[in-house]
Amino acid sequence: MFLPKPPKLFRSASSGTEEKTDIIPDNDFIPEPEDFNQPKAWSPTSPPQQPPPPVSTRTESVNTTPVTPSDIDDQNIDDIAESEDDFIPEDDNPISPVQSSTSMTEIPVVRPVPAATVTHQPVETSAPSSTINGISDFVKKAGVSPELEAGIQQAAQSISSFAKRATDAVEKVETIMNDTSRYARPKNDAQSTQTQNETEKPVVHESPLNDSPKTISPIETLLGANQKVIRAPSVSSIPFADLWYTPEKIAYIRDVTTKFALIPFETDDIIDFYKALEQGYTGSSSYALKFAGESYRVERIITLTGIQYNCRKMPRSTPDIYTLGLPEPIVNHLVSLSQEAGLILFAGPTGMGKTTTASALMRKYLEKDGGFMYTIEDPPEMPLDGLYHAANGALGLCKQCPVENERWGDGVKSALRSRPRYILVGEIRTPETASQVLRAATSGHLVLSTIHASSVEDALNSMIKYASSTGLAESLVSDLLARGILAVVHQKLEGVEKLRPVLHTAFANPNPLVADQMRMTIRDGKINLGTLMEAQTSKLFQNKPLFREF
Repeated sequence: MFLPKPPKLFRSASSGTEEKTDIIPDNDFIPEPEDFNQPKAWSPTSPPQQPPPPVSTRTESVNTTPVTPSDIDDQNIDDIAESEDDFIPEDDNPISPVQSSTSMTEIPVVRPVPAATVTHQPVETSAPSSTINGISDFVKKAGVSPELEAGIQQAAQSISSFAKRATDAVEKVETIMNDTSRYARPKNDAQSTQTQNETEKPVVHESPLNDSPKTISPIETLLGANQKVIRAPSVSSIPFADLWYTPEKIAYIRDVTTKFALIPFETDDIIDFYKALEQGYTGSSSYALKFAGESYRVERIITLTGIQYNCRKMPRSTPDIYTLGLPEPIVNHLVSLSQEAGLILFAGPTGMGKTTTASALMRKYLEKDGGFMYTIEDPPEMPLDGLYHAANGALGLCKQCPVENERWGDGVKSALRSRPRYILVGEIRTPETASQVLRAATSGHLVLSTIHASSVEDALNSMIKYASSTGLAESLVSDLLARGILAVVHQKLEGVEKLRPVLHTAFANPNPLVADQMRMTIRDGKINLGTLMEAQTSKLFQNKPLFREF
């Protein structure tokens, strides 16, 4: 703001003493601040002197306590000026001298400071020299006493030092904020304060930083933006049994809220999973894949629009058969067949847990009686390979062997030469496999296998059709099957959100020399086991033995 003309202190040339002149302020004069208790400057060579009585007639208390030059505040510095051209701007709204003087309700008294001879020593300071020099010139023009001049310069030095320290602190904070990415913010960003408090949300398809158009996912392109999608951080974090990856680069799993429908899903590593599917291809349509700690059985299919991958997620360990939710009476009878020879056939649609049940039953046999087990799978699914300690102190050993070039029959032949106690054939899907399984079941081995069928009767008829396709007579095949069969278990999974197994079973007498209704029905070629299955199921749930000799 503009500061008015201060009073002058004139000195007498003849006497050397200060000549006191009372100045009556007018409307264009702004006096000292209204705080009349402010300490006044004093000379280090002479004691403070009592000022003359005031010109004004009002009563006023004067504080005569000696003060140091540093006690002079910023306002006393700003009130000293030589003319209206010399000013110190303080803010953007200067107040004119007339407005300031008219707003005062009282006229203060001007107190001349007694003169004293003081040798001024310049004080070293870290403040900018231009600021100190400017204030020194300003004070000299004002014509104040040396002791007051020393106090003003000392106050100016303090203010300049404080300003420099504040500037250094601000620069240090700015440097820390610029070097720390966590607190980095773009300059002049009006929305930075708002976005700082918002929770970050994962973005599946993030747009580039430039002005290029937003990347649209294949799901939005093919199915629309309103399609329900499952989003997860990784493929392994989603619970599913089967995954379908289409040529359109869209992954689907079963929708648990419906019975048969599918739902697309997106993950952060779905592209890496697709690359692993391509790199894991061995030339066979079926192969095993390990990705992110999970094992998959992959089926590679050539479609009209490209390559499609069907992936079955395998359990990390073979479960105990009593934890699968199967009826306990049926499980108990299946476990009791560990000492017998013959064929236990697991039938049902694809993806209904047939292989899981067969592998769990094989694990139970090894843990119960030990022995050597040989598996032929394409590819191996359940982790059965390894050493087992049986309950009776015996040892069990399992070796899993993949099928090469779809030659299932050769795998069964190799198993027979290895003299195993148990043989697990992953699936019967060729005529040669069916004939070799019947051969193994009638030669003293306990064989477990799976087959796609819609019922127990359909499973038996499929075995006869497969085996007779190799050139054997159908009657001979029926006789082999009747002599070698031990049990047929048809399994389905029912439910929506939680699946539960539903079994239909038919059992033959383990002693092939004893007349048995199931064996007789198979030999006749007219397989109808509905009544037999109901009677056997009733006996099992009543804890009655199925066969007297057994």
